[in-house]
Parts: sequence; structure tokens; C-alpha cells
Amino acid sequence: MRILIDIGHPAHLHIFRNFAKEMQKEGHEILFTCRDKEFEIKLLKQYGFEYKNFGKKYKTVLGKIFGLVKFDILEILTALKFKPDLFLSAGSMYAAHAAYVLRKPHYTFEDTFNMEQVKLYLPFTQKIFVSSAGYPDTIDKSKLIVYDGYHELAYLHPNRFKPDSSVLKELGLKENEKFALVRFVSWNATHDAGQSGIKTGFKEKFVKELSKNCKLFISSEGNLPKSLKKFQLNINPHKIHDLMAYATLFIGEGATMASECAVLGTPAIFINTINAYTIDEQEKYGLLFHYDEPQKALKKALEILNMENSKEYFLKKRDIMLKEKIDVTQFLLDFIKSDCQLWSGDYSDDKERDAAVSDALVYEYAKK
Repeated sequence: MRILIDIGHPAHLHIFRNFAKEMQKEGHEILFTCRDKEFEIKLLKQYGFEYKNFGKKYKTVLGKIFGLVKFDILEILTALKFKPDLFLSAGSMYAAHAAYVLRKPHYTFEDTFNMEQVKLYLPFTQKIFVSSAGYPDTIDKSKLIVYDGYHELAYLHPNRFKPDSSVLKELGLKENEKFALVRFVSWNATHDAGQSGIKTGFKEKFVKELSKNCKLFISSEGNLPKSLKKFQLNINPHKIHDLMAYATLFIGEGATMASECAVLGTPAIFINTINAYTIDEQEKYGLLFHYDEPQKALKKALEILNMENSKEYFLKKRDIMLKEKIDVTQFLLDFIKSDCQLWSGDYSDDKERDAAVSDALVYEYAKK
């Protein structure tokens, strides 16, 4: 089987990397396509994947319209050469459009539900993997595959991830030493439109107060003010999850990193006006705290940093969550292997083929 996977964010690579490695072991061919946004290419090289880089993403409205056409064409040309049997993505309109042109299936993960983006890929997509945490009523339910998990459990489930403590020594930290990880985003993503987090003028005060209580490291998509440069995190990107696992606290504007910390048992404070189903559910588990006012978030952060045995407290909450969730990589492996056997059958037309591809067994697996 030949599978083309399009990624638009470092987290998208993490969703598929264990799946890709397992499939490669069985002799299947994998090609990743991407745009040069953050450190996707560095990660692709780190994990040894074959990839095609389409260049820098565009930030302006006109640039994004031009980019849609440009990246669609590049995706189609790449696919014509690679000849994939299947396209996979996490909400990629480029993969969906190329799959439609080549008359191949496109399956996608979705959790942000930016409806403008969904509208661009939904008509050209056969299956959408969505968390049982929730999804909009407006989504075509005939295309949904519901699973009990989160994107982050494709790579941070205990079956797939064991933290490496050597990252602590690299940053001059001792075992069990308190430290916080702060994340600032650039606000250029499609789903960031109309949303906000920590105002620029408040960031310095925010960091100053936190740094009085513990060591602090900042991960930032954009350039940091000069006064905050000394806190800037400088490690190989593939070690970030090891650091998250040992952190006392995460606090920031990025939903992905907040959710990653939550499933690792590190309490996460998410500061953003955006709402998301997985974020809401993780908040119910007591692993994540969502605020749209930085001052309230700071108060909660200081409360957690001053807790006795906070790490053990939140790891117990994480264990409760894990009992109700699945290994998402194993789910995807099972689905693709069984489903694509059906796709490869001899059908008279697309309707007959679609009718043969049943969701029943996959859904039953996902609910286990």
C-alpha cells in the first residue's frame, strides 16, 4: 500500500508517525507532504521520513487564497508521481482535493472544527475521525468514525511513549525540581481568527510572577520581547514531550500543547477565547483549566505551583482518563488495514464501493 500523508503542523506529524513506522515495517510506502511553517521539516528529518516540502505558508488573506491554489497543484503533482492508494491528514484541504482528482480515498482527523476549513475538504473526504468528546451537529454523520480518544493519544499513550529524563539534565534541572512550561502562539492559524490569549503588554508581568515561584521555559511561535529572551526554550523539538511529562505545570495559548500536557498528567492552563470539545472534556477530568482572562489563569497557576505533591495528584487523574480512552495509533492501524482491503475490491461504481466499506466493526473497536 502507498499512503500520502499531508501535515500542516508539527502535531500532525506526531499523530501519524507511529502509524507510519508500523506500516513501513510491514513493507508499505509512506510519503509526507508539508509546508515550512514551524519545525515540521526538522521533525521529519529526525524521524527519518521521506517528505516533500512545498515551501513557506502564507499569512495574509490574499496569500492564503494564492496558497490554496499553489499547494493544491503541488499536492496533485506530487501525488501523480507517488501514486498513493490512500491520502491521510488532519484537516488538509490539499490532500482532500488531490485525492478527489486522483479518485482515491481521503481520511482525516478533525478536532478544531474550523467550519470554513472543514467546508473546503468535506465534500472530497470519505471518512472523518472524530473524538467521542464531541463534534458539531452540522457535520455529515455518514462520514464520521467516532473513537474514544484524542489526537494526542496517538503518540502520548503509554503504549507509545515513555519520557526520557535526560532532557532535564540538558536544561540544568534536577529530578522532581519544580518548573513551568509557557507557550505563546503566533495567532496566524486559520482557527485563530477572531480569538485571543495573553495580551502582549501582560506577558512580561505574567512571566515575572511565575518565575518567582519556579524555573520557567518559554516556547514561542513568534519572536519574544528582549526582556523574555532569557527564558526561551532551546532544545531539539523532538524532546518537547519528554519535557512536558516532567513539568510541574503548563500554561499558554496553544490548544495542542495544553492537551498534550493533560494526557501526560501535567496540569495545563489554557488561555484562549477559543472553545474545543477535547479541551472541555479534559477540563472535566480535572487535567486542564481553561480561561479567557490571563489574570484568572495566573492566579490558578500560582495555586498549582504551591500545591503539595501536585504531580502525583494530577497523574492519578490522568490514570482515570486513560482507563476510558484507547491507543489511537492502534485504532488507526486496525482501521486502515481492514478498510483498505474493502476499498481495493472490484466495484461497479463509487456508491457500491462506499456501501461495502462498513464502519460497524471499527466503531465497536473504538468503544472498547
